[in-house]
Amino acid sequence: MAIQWFPGHMNKARNEIKEIMPQMDVIIEVLDARIPYSSENPMVSALRGDKPVIKILNKADLADPALTERWMAYFEQESGVKAIAFGHDKAAEVHKINELCKRLAPYKVGADKQLKAMIMGIPNVGKSTLINILAGRIVAKTGNEPAVTKAQQRIKLEDGIMLYDTPGMLWPKVENENSGYRLAATGAIRDTAIDYEEVASYTAEYLLQAYPELLKSRYKLDELPEQDWEFIEVAGKKRGCIRGGNQIDTYKMSEILINELRDAIIGRITMETPQMREAEEVMVAQLRAEAEAKKAAKEEEKKQRRARARKNRR
Repeated sequence: MAIQWFPGHMNKARNEIKEIMPQMDVIIEVLDARIPYSSENPMVSALRGDKPVIKILNKADLADPALTERWMAYFEQESGVKAIAFGHDKAAEVHKINELCKRLAPYKVGADKQLKAMIMGIPNVGKSTLINILAGRIVAKTGNEPAVTKAQQRIKLEDGIMLYDTPGMLWPKVENENSGYRLAATGAIRDTAIDYEEVASYTAEYLLQAYPELLKSRYKLDELPEQDWEFIEVAGKKRGCIRGGNQIDTYKMSEILINELRDAIIGRITMETPQMREAEEVMVAQLRAEAEAKKAAKEEEKKQRRARARKNRR
């Protein structure tokens, strides 16, 4: 699933972040607990150097709690990384972020010092809501639509912490097709930019394998079909998604599946595991190497053509 995301806007934001990142003491990256890998911004690891990072698995109340624990342990294997999970049920604990910042940058704690922290996250990950809780006032606009924060801003918190907020952004090209589908399924991409049936098909395929009992219970099915498209049809029939000629309205059923996934009506679901991340990283590296090899072969071919043309002119 190819995703393009306002490259001009993204490049401007990236350049701004690149410029001020060296001044930061701590990086706070807000992830979607349902897709901790796909919602990671590759720019963080590329630009942070050895700066400490707090990975916040937000929307944890919508995610599979056992997998959230596994993801937190997985992230903390990396040096300088701390992971913490939040959801609507843990809003009162958000101020733990201040304590973590101070623990990760103790040299910036004191009456005459200011700790600088940058908060980053993809669209619709709940970053603005977290900022408002931390600030104790409305300083960031919130909404269920992606890309609400438009520009960088600084927010003074208690405990001598200055928080630098950045626009929620995806990268110009999502290399991993699986991540593209998961971002679409969880609402990080505007609905106008996605094919509901394609995304629902991908989602159903995963849920049939990972959460069959939740599907049975939600869609009142004694047995589950093996194929994703069969499930969409069977569930659509159960839900009365019928159009003219007694045909199953697969588009309507696809919308239902995606919306019920997003609202955790099906259940608390996480769409990827640390093992999936590792396998997909290998796949992406291979695709990247193949693309580089093709590019190099084309360049070599051009070079040889130019050399032959020069020879013929003589």
